Amino acid sequence: MSAMTIKKLENIGFFAQIKEDWIAHGKDWTKPGFRAVVIQRFGVWRMKIEPKILRAPFSILYRMLFRKVRNTYGIELPYTVQLGRRVVVEHQSGIVIHGNAIIGDDCIIRQGVTIGNRHLDRPLEAPKLHNKVNVGAGAKIFGNIEIGNRVNIGANAVVLKDIPDGKTVVGIPAKIIDN
Repeated sequence: MSAMTIKKLENIGFFAQIKEDWIAHGKDWTKPGFRAVVIQRFGVWRMKIEPKILRAPFSILYRMLFRKVRNTYGIELPYTVQLGRRVVVEHQSGIVIHGNAIIGDDCIIRQGVTIGNRHLDRPLEAPKLHNKVNVGAGAKIFGNIEIGNRVNIGANAVVLKDIPDGKTVVGIPAKIIDN
């Protein structure tokens, strides 16, 4: 996600982001994916509160809500993730996203997806998903890699290398197939 996209996201405001996410999730506020995204956005918003003493009650509330979403729905989406606009978490259960991951606009993430680091000695490295990435159920994306725009990642694929724009990948390890 470019610095320009992040700047646009900051400029649209917390409630405008929530409205976009609500529309992207089919205008259904009861969906676990929508709730996870809202809690993540709340976590980002509360970090802008200064001084820290005024932020403290919001931090306590965020931690409670984060744990509720993680433990009830199985969606681990920390506030440190750089989350683009209109990201859809399609189904609940078993979704783990590394805190340093970057997810672009209009991405779809399904159940059982893991987006994380690959090497224990480099814990801060995480994948970067560009815009309109479609991640299939059970897919794993590991390491300091970039997934291009409009990429489709097949169900249960294990992605360990960069994927160029517009490609479809399947398999273990993931390989590009002809569309």
